[in-house]
Order: sequence, then C-alpha cells, then structure tokens
Amino acid sequence: MFSLKKIFIYAILFLTICPAIQAAETQQLNSGNTAWVLISTALILFMAIPGLSMFYGGLVRDKNKLSIYMQCFTIVCVVSILWLCFGYSFAFTNGGGFEPFVGGYSRVFFNSYIIDKLHGDIPEISFFGFQMMFAVITPALMVGAIVGRMKFSALILFVALWTIFVYIPVCHWIWGGGWLQQLGVIDFAGGIVIHTSAGVSAIVAAIFIGRRRGFPKFMQPNSIAITVMGAGMLWVGWFGFNAGSVLAANSHAAQTLIATHVSAAAAGVTWFVIDWIRSGKPTVIGIVTGAVAGLASVTPASGYIGPFGALVIGICAGGLCFLITYWIKEKIKIDDSLDVFSVHGVGGMMGSLLAAVFGATVLGGRGLAEGMTIMKQLGVQALAVVVVAIWSILLTYLILKACAVLLKGVRVSKADELVGLDISQHGSS
Repeated sequence: MFSLKKIFIYAILFLTICPAIQAAETQQLNSGNTAWVLISTALILFMAIPGLSMFYGGLVRDKNKLSIYMQCFTIVCVVSILWLCFGYSFAFTNGGGFEPFVGGYSRVFFNSYIIDKLHGDIPEISFFGFQMMFAVITPALMVGAIVGRMKFSALILFVALWTIFVYIPVCHWIWGGGWLQQLGVIDFAGGIVIHTSAGVSAIVAAIFIGRRRGFPKFMQPNSIAITVMGAGMLWVGWFGFNAGSVLAANSHAAQTLIATHVSAAAAGVTWFVIDWIRSGKPTVIGIVTGAVAGLASVTPASGYIGPFGALVIGICAGGLCFLITYWIKEKIKIDDSLDVFSVHGVGGMMGSLLAAVFGATVLGGRGLAEGMTIMKQLGVQALAVVVVAIWSILLTYLILKACAVLLKGVRVSKADELVGLDISQHGSS
C-alpha cells in the first residue's frame, strides 16, 4: 500500500525528471541558427543573380550581355530542379551501397522527408536549401570562360550533365561523408568542391570551344559600372557563402565573416598595386577582380583561420591570380574570357593548401584535427586538389564531346557570333 506521502513524492519526481529526459532525448530547434542559415541561403542566391550575372555581364561586349543574364538565370532554375530530384540525396545521404563515392537515394524527391526533421539544430530542409545555392552557383561560374560563343542548348545540356557527374560526386566525397572527407580533407565552404572543380572545368571548356573571333585583341566591356555593382553584390553575398557554412549564429561565424572580408580587401589592394606598377594606372577592373580572387581563395580556409591568415591569403591571391591571368591570356593565349580559372580555380586551389598552414593554432587558426600536423594536412589537401582537378578535367572533356555529338557542335555559327548571342540565341537586344 502506498501512503499519501509516497504518492506525493513519486509525483514530484515524475514531474521533475520526465521533462529533463525528454529534453535530453529530443534535439532542440535553434531559431537563431535557423534564421542565419535562411539569410545566408538568400545571400548566396543574391550572389548568383544578380551579383555574378552583373559582374560578368558588365565585362562582355554589349551584344552578349543579355545572354550572360539569361545563362545565369537558367542555370539557377535547372540546377535547383536537379538538386530536388536527386542531387541532394546523392550528395548528402548514404545507403546506396557506394557510400565512399556517391550517396544514397533516400532523399530522392524528398520522398521520405519529415517536416520537423533536424540537421543538427536547424531544419533539414533549411540545410537542403542552403546547399542548393552552392550547387546552382558552381556551374554558373563557368559561364565567364565561354562568353559569346556557346550554343544555349549546349550550355543547358552541359550544365545538367556536369552537375550530375562532376559536382554531385565531388560534393559527396568532401562534404557528404565520402572517401576524401574520411581522409581528413578540410574545405570549409568550397575551395575544392566549388572553385577548383568549376575553375579547371572552365578552362577545359574554353580550350574545347576555342577562342572568340578577334582574340587576343582587347574587347571593350559594355559597362564597368555594372561590373563594380556586381562585384559589390558578390562581396556581400560571400558573407552568407562562408560565414553561413558555420550553420550557426555565433563567434565562429563572426570570425569566418571577418576572415572573408580581410582576404577580399587585401587581394583587391594587391591586385591594383601590381596593375598600377605594370600599366601606370590603378584600374577599376583590377581592384574588383582582385577582391573576387581574395574571396575565392579564402573560401576553403575561412572557417579555420584567423585574421592574420586571411591577410596573407588575400595578398597571395592578389599576386598569384594576377600573374596566372597574365600568363594565360598574354603568353599561352587561352581565351578564358573572364579569367574563371585564374581567379576561381587557382585561388581555390591555393586557399585549399594554405588552409592546412594557417589553420594551425600557432599561426592564429582554430587548430587542425587531432593527430594532424601541418605537413600531414597539407598532403591530404594536395591529394584532394589533384584528384578533383583531374576528375573535373576528364569528365568535362567527355561531357563536352557528348554534347557536341548530340547537338552537332557546341559553338554557334560565325554569323551568330558576329551578330552576338543576345540576338542570335535569345532574340533580344
């Protein structure tokens, strides 16, 4: 028989312990972190359209500027659909039997999606949307390498196949639990996944399609002012790109944001100083291109380094990317029209390697993983860069060959190129 006193004691214990057990067993949604991820998602879309499209659109000749806007807008639409259909599932889930290389199909069309399911302390669907924006902006970067000479139909097919066979596997290897992530590679916001893959693929596409008619003669941008506005949008949006990758609104996100900003500023100054010494004038295109190089270069390291590391990476980015741009266009005369490889490819690879150096606590970083030395981490980083670069080169070439066969060529006719893609491909001016 229970006495009234025992019943009262057990009731108090039940009311005290059960909520604590329930709280321990249930992941709690963090509304502040969720809000920051949603804002960051919007900022990355702001980078793609209008930021990237304006940055590129102002640099091309007047007869091709609308084609740039159309291409960037279309890529956002097409890749978003692919991401929903199967991209997210094969990049970020397991269970397909080939986990080290590609994910599973449990999230195809989100067919097993639960509205309240969390990814950490944010809704899974917010993580899905955040990663969708990374997927859409990556192939859009390549548009700058082939302006004014690729069929629109070929571009759509190329982007779709490239997303499937290059971006999604690489994303899984490094971010989705794949074999490179298991080796310990660090790529905070996409120096390898995004900038290396897109950068080396862009130069392959530029070589495959061939030079613009009239290259290497300088081709006058239609509006440097539009390019500057686009660059500013990219800079602002990049805070969501990098600091949003923390997936939390905390001091780590603040540190990442500051590292991003410092690198962009340092690279912009470095580029225009070199430009000033070389040509006698500091150019507007020089400083904005340098800033974008600094943003691309700091991306893989941004969440691991301190302000000092960001400063050094920015200076290196401004100098190295400038030299590679000059070498490619002036020396070997490859028509990577808007320097996608030089800025994004080279910057992303360099930043990925320097993440191993400036991520160490002795140089102001947050520290490498347990058991990792700078040299060991550098070896893993180098392996990842080389593997992703080779994969991107081979698959990009094969995809372009397939597109050329299926569409009877990927380049527009001479007449269409001379009149411009705005008119010949889109009927607008």
